[in-house]
Amino acid sequence: MISATSFPERIELSGEGLVLRDWTEADLAAMPELFDHPDIAYWTPIVSPFDEAAARTRLDRDRQLRAEGTTILLAITVDGGAPLGEVMLRRTPEGPELGYAVGPAHRGQGLAARAVRVMAAYAFEQLGAEKVILELEAENAASVAVATKAGFTLLDVPLIRGEEKGRPYALQTWGLNRP
Repeated sequence: MISATSFPERIELSGEGLVLRDWTEADLAAMPELFDHPDIAYWTPIVSPFDEAAARTRLDRDRQLRAEGTTILLAITVDGGAPLGEVMLRRTPEGPELGYAVGPAHRGQGLAARAVRVMAAYAFEQLGAEKVILELEAENAASVAVATKAGFTLLDVPLIRGEEKGRPYALQTWGLNRP
């Protein structure tokens, strides 16, 4: 398990043709276009509808979780500029859990799989993780494809069951071991 020490105040990760960077105030106007979509509302815990007020709340919460040392949320970009989606690393007792969301206009470019691999490398190299995990629903074909493309394998562990936004879910756990 990784100790819950604080993350750096600023993080920028590069690799696989991407720059993963901190969200900024300048990104608030772009966030609704990325996150206010039925797929994101259905498959993720991101609030819906997602407007600029939700963006402000998310940015503030991101900064709080970073300061607490529990979670990092980074904008997925190709050049450090316009955000195309988000990748998350959250410390859990099982090890770092990764998550992602890519704006509808930017799908089909391999952004999520590449961002997950870059974030996994950060967890291995900077946090000393032995394994990173993804938790996703088997019915979410796009996320299963991301997990597979990123090199994750389905783990033989019990499903995680719960309810989010009034609908039940059952999450599979996928893992990627330290290279």
